[in-house]
Amino acid sequence: MDPLNSLPQSDTSVVCFHCSLPVPPAEDIVAEIEGGLRLFCCSGCKAVCEAIYEAGLDGFYQRTPEDACLAPPPEIPKELALYDLDDVQEEFVGELTEEREIHLLIEGIHCAACVWLIEHTLNALPGVSSAQVNLSGKRLHVKWHNSAITLSRIIQRLGRIGYAAVPYDPEVAEGALKKHNRHLLYRMAFAAFGMMNLLWISIALYSGASEGEFRSLFHWVGFALATPVLLYSGYPFYKGAWSGLRNLHLGMDLPIAIGASITYLYSVYVTVTGSIVGEVYYDTVVNFLFVILVGRYLEAMSKRQAVAATQRLLDLQPRVATRLESGDEKIVPIRAINIEDVVLVKPGERIPADGVIVEGGSAVDEAMLTGESRAVLKSVDDTVSAGTINGHGMLKIIVKGMLKNTALGRIIGLVEAAQGSKAPIQCLADRIVPWFVAVTLVLGTSTFLFWMSSSFEIALLAATSVLIITCPCAFGLATPMSIAVASGLGAKYGILVKNGEVLETLSSIDQVIFDKTGTLTEGGLSVVGIYTEEGRWRESLDDTPSRDIADLMLKLAAVERFSEHPTAQAVADWVDVFAEETPKPNAGEFYYQPGLGVAATVAGERVLAGTETLMTSQGIDQSDHFDQIAKSLDVQGIGSFRVAVNVGQVGLIAVEDRIRKDAKGLISALKADGLQLTLLSGDRRQAAQAIAKRLGGLDVIAEVLPEEKDQVVQRLQEQGQRVAMVGDGVNDAPALVRADVGIAMGSGTDVSIASADIVLMSSELEKVRLAIGLSRRTLLTIRRNIGISITYNLIMVPLAMAAIVTPLVAAISMPLSSLAVIGNSSRIRTLFKGVKVNR
Repeated sequence: MDPLNSLPQSDTSVVCFHCSLPVPPAEDIVAEIEGGLRLFCCSGCKAVCEAIYEAGLDGFYQRTPEDACLAPPPEIPKELALYDLDDVQEEFVGELTEEREIHLLIEGIHCAACVWLIEHTLNALPGVSSAQVNLSGKRLHVKWHNSAITLSRIIQRLGRIGYAAVPYDPEVAEGALKKHNRHLLYRMAFAAFGMMNLLWISIALYSGASEGEFRSLFHWVGFALATPVLLYSGYPFYKGAWSGLRNLHLGMDLPIAIGASITYLYSVYVTVTGSIVGEVYYDTVVNFLFVILVGRYLEAMSKRQAVAATQRLLDLQPRVATRLESGDEKIVPIRAINIEDVVLVKPGERIPADGVIVEGGSAVDEAMLTGESRAVLKSVDDTVSAGTINGHGMLKIIVKGMLKNTALGRIIGLVEAAQGSKAPIQCLADRIVPWFVAVTLVLGTSTFLFWMSSSFEIALLAATSVLIITCPCAFGLATPMSIAVASGLGAKYGILVKNGEVLETLSSIDQVIFDKTGTLTEGGLSVVGIYTEEGRWRESLDDTPSRDIADLMLKLAAVERFSEHPTAQAVADWVDVFAEETPKPNAGEFYYQPGLGVAATVAGERVLAGTETLMTSQGIDQSDHFDQIAKSLDVQGIGSFRVAVNVGQVGLIAVEDRIRKDAKGLISALKADGLQLTLLSGDRRQAAQAIAKRLGGLDVIAEVLPEEKDQVVQRLQEQGQRVAMVGDGVNDAPALVRADVGIAMGSGTDVSIASADIVLMSSELEKVRLAIGLSRRTLLTIRRNIGISITYNLIMVPLAMAAIVTPLVAAISMPLSSLAVIGNSSRIRTLFKGVKVNR
């Protein structure tokens, strides 16, 4: 006997052994797997399946979960040998050393089983050090020894087991996510269209048409509208349900598919037979599918935000640079710059690469990287970082680091690594659903069998009532409805929740880390004190400055008008407030000494402003009085600079990044809630401790480099703490992603905002406490919603099993639990009583 004849003939009932898609009638692709002949839909599936079994990784098929329906393997990229060239790899690989690492974007990855298969396959290859898959981002992080195995061979091996891989590019990744989200949106919109039209049919039937001559017509119109919605919009649920059954795993898709199918089939039965006993429930089917699809679309949109955050980081990298070649300036693409090249950076330009200054001096704004408000004075032999902004000076820099090897590049890498390490939270409902589904099936079957002896019609109606009543609407809405209400209210009051699941995590936080600059402080320098030999003005104590102090500040403002240093802006702001109507003197003969200060002639007098070193170098007479004040300010974490006129020092100006007015109140409230609080800063320890003391007492972690902030978060997590990070700068982005919950201030950079889970749009610190309160209320509401659903079923299911409740009553009763869940969720708004709406 021909062994092929022992196989069923190819038709739509025969599915591919690998991907479970129907085998085309014309195909006859067979392979012997585990002693038996198996049919495949294409040669690609056959080759992949054979490769998986040959490698001893057949456990992949047992691990494929409910939502994952495999697809035929994608096409492997052509000309893989190009990826082995160093010139190509330098764009994607961190360092071109013996051991290399790269992020690959994987096409064809569906579920946790795919993660298991890829990691086990690659880790078994000689020369591969490690392979880690980020399922949500569909990315693979692989490390390998370049002398033992090539990158092209790794990609080829992935192709053999059914996955196409290309070096990760954020723009490509975002495009793939857009495509996936677009398909979800189409299904949701199609369901919405059917729902709106079926609403009119339902109104007509419930208004009396169900007993008139047009009853059958309305039933057939409802059938015509509901059928395409069920097939197209409901396809993802049927796919997931079938996959779950194939792997003996009950998940959320199964009860959704059962509820929709039984309700639809019973409605079809009533429509076709013309039965006058039953009713049709096409509207119930379509409405349910629409609600669930809305939740899935919102979840999918959150994944795109993670990719967008990385893209914003890359946008900080200049695209071109001015290279000096034999004294001539030549603008070239950034990728054409090599190590040891000399580049010219003009005033106001972004520095294109990490390097060392060989000529010139300037104040460099490093706020985008460090978060610190003060520009850093740079001169010959000082290092500068890519992405930072040059001030007023011209710089010649010798390149020491490019692209991924720059400080900015390392921060990008940290963000990607942290994104890959964050696992999704499992909802409470998901842990109950498998048991709920099993009980539903048993009860429905038992009810049908019990009433079968009496009447098939009664048995069908009773069993259908059980399945309709126990349709997991309330379970499906328990979490997403609470999160939707909480997210909407949060946005209304200036708390933007970018990922609903984070509310559950935030409710269990026990450690809150605050970045100092721009978070607990305002993020810009201000004049807070002016001291002269004759008097003083302090912002917190004095309202109106004396005439002598105002005259001194007017002279200083005339000098600082030519400077781009942050202290110059602070002086100008003070004059605008306290001497706005006073005529402003002019300055000439401006002089700037990098790292020390400025000088100019004002009304025939030589005015200098800067450090103590500048004063000494210019022969200015020093004053013990000002030295003592400077030391006292330093202890409080407040900076200062000296002012001299002609040959004598006449004043000391205190400047600081002011603490936000609501910071102290927030710290006090959070400490009262039992949370541990930590101040994280790159400043000197003494300055950071002074700020912490003024705030009411926090733990202090100071002198932290930009690349180390996420390591601080990781160390606290390893100690068993659940950490929330509040920040606003680019250097905070890795820490915001690494933390269990990242909270970004609305005044922060696009990158920090995009990397966070929660954004405080108004930058009011009080919203941090409200966000934590909102998360706790949301989790409590979720638990209550699940309790409502369980209570509803305990009451209604026995009535349905007793055939007391008809499918019509069941269809009316079923939304009651959902309405109760919606009503309970809306009670979250009571948390915001008395809170001002964010405009």
